[in-house]
Amino acid sequence: MKQIWVDADACPVVIKEILFKAANRSQISLTLVANHAMHIPVLKWVQFRQVEAGFDIADNWILDKCHPGDLVITADIPLASEVIAKGAIALSPRGELYTQSNIRSRLNMRDFMESLRSSGVQTGGPDAFSQKDRQAFANQLDRWLAKR
Repeated sequence: MKQIWVDADACPVVIKEILFKAANRSQISLTLVANHAMHIPVLKWVQFRQVEAGFDIADNWILDKCHPGDLVITADIPLASEVIAKGAIALSPRGELYTQSNIRSRLNMRDFMESLRSSGVQTGGPDAFSQKDRQAFANQLDRWLAKR
């Protein structure tokens, strides 16, 4: 049975709300994983797992539990890469579907930007989360739900 896993520490609230509704509507297991407590609705299909604080603890927990065909929601490019290698599907909260064909370039860009920041270059942050991002995410989620 396919499931949805969420790297929930940095996942926008609006995306979590979309996921709660989709899990309830589709009767699919949704597990949010974070290293801090968070409020989730009491729904049969929704679970929360709090893990210890620490570097990649939540990522490693998700990677250990997910199976081929599961959907993992994450903005973490290295986690997305490992999820894809395991045969699961990785989707960013902005609606970008990570694939075998695009993950390497995403990792390279992430590493490049990290090296710029570590050398003192101000790179700025990501654009503000928009209605377009929300819609792109909802569309990708609906496509995945329709295929399962």
